[in-house]
Amino acid sequence: MKPRTVIILWIVALVLGASIYLVKQSASGQDKNATNRTPGQTLLADFAADKAETIEISGAEQSVTLASKDGKWTVAQRDNFPANSRNINDLLRTLAELKVAQGIEAGPSFAPRFGMDEKSSAAETRGLTAVFKDSSGKELAKVSFGKNLDAAASNSPFGGGATGRFVRNHSDESGFYAVSEVFGTLSEDPKNWLSEDFIKVEKIKGISVTKPGSDEKEWEFTRADENADFAFTEAYPGVKTDAAATTPLKSLFSFSRFDDVVPAAEVEKKATPEKLQKAVITTFEGFTYRITLQPAKPAAAKEGAEAPAATDNYLMTVAIEADLAKERKKPEGEKAEEAEAAQKIFDDRLKALADRLEKTKALESRTFEVSKFTIDALLKNRTEFMDKGPGPGVAAPPIPEGISAFTPPVEIPAQPAPEEASPAQPAAPEKPSE
Repeated sequence: MKPRTVIILWIVALVLGASIYLVKQSASGQDKNATNRTPGQTLLADFAADKAETIEISGAEQSVTLASKDGKWTVAQRDNFPANSRNINDLLRTLAELKVAQGIEAGPSFAPRFGMDEKSSAAETRGLTAVFKDSSGKELAKVSFGKNLDAAASNSPFGGGATGRFVRNHSDESGFYAVSEVFGTLSEDPKNWLSEDFIKVEKIKGISVTKPGSDEKEWEFTRADENADFAFTEAYPGVKTDAAATTPLKSLFSFSRFDDVVPAAEVEKKATPEKLQKAVITTFEGFTYRITLQPAKPAAAKEGAEAPAATDNYLMTVAIEADLAKERKKPEGEKAEEAEAAQKIFDDRLKALADRLEKTKALESRTFEVSKFTIDALLKNRTEFMDKGPGPGVAAPPIPEGISAFTPPVEIPAQPAPEEASPAQPAAPEKPSE
């Protein structure tokens, strides 16, 4: 081999070696600067979701603390009212399994760009921050939730049709992450975490309501059985009810919900005792509900902010008593197999009623804020339930005996008298006889 060829080969080998070295160094530098988590990996490594006993969620204007005690979650800002455990468990499970869709290399100072500025007072730029702690108060994880990907499409490589959210794991300062979860139920508002359990009333027998600010009854209804219409009690002799107006009372509080629970320290600020009304509801199964209602004052305006809009919500409390049947009434001639099936139905129903009594008893110390729509039927006055008849001031004509219906006589207007013949007109000549 010629010396010149050998020299050329050595030069090529040196160039290739240098290129390989530079590529390796470049790759090593990229690995060093990339985010700690890569697509497909879980966002929170070793997150012990089952050990979480406290969750603190803060936003631009509010914050909420969810605490677990004896296996039951409560909302601290609502005097430890039971929380919606299903939503809390869903949040914990989702975070434990949350996978990274994309990592964005950036330091913590870039948080405002992703809608996670903890110093901001605007919801759209502040985002939400959740801190998870165990029973000893040790922090298990701290996560911030920023803009939705579709809302920040112009600043992201995912395009306008992408869905998900930007998140930040505070123990990972290598960058921010995009995930496919939106976390639609996540909120810093305490009322959004409250359990939805509320009173449920069935088979109403009687209802009475007092006038606003008085113990005098506005109206009182009762009915003979579950299929009958409500009628005024003996206190209103001769007054009939309008069946269409009283029908909504049959399903009163069957599927009701409340808007919020008012903390005990806030009740006086919202109360209007001069307009308070009392309602008593009895059922055919032995329940007696005692309810108070009063219009709620709007929340006080914050310093420098506009006064809140007027509300038509009401404050409501409930107390319950029960005299449940202990034994089933057995009809005469009942067969053994029929008795066994009927007894099982009775026992199951009695258990359900006892469970309802216990749950409603747990609500007695609470003040709820409910919409006017929920209790509108109780706010009507007596005249709105009265049967108006054929019309005001008009009495229906009596029906003659033996006739089920008749047509009232129709007056025929007098006809004008026939016109007399004009005297100027000559009489017709007589026809001559043949």
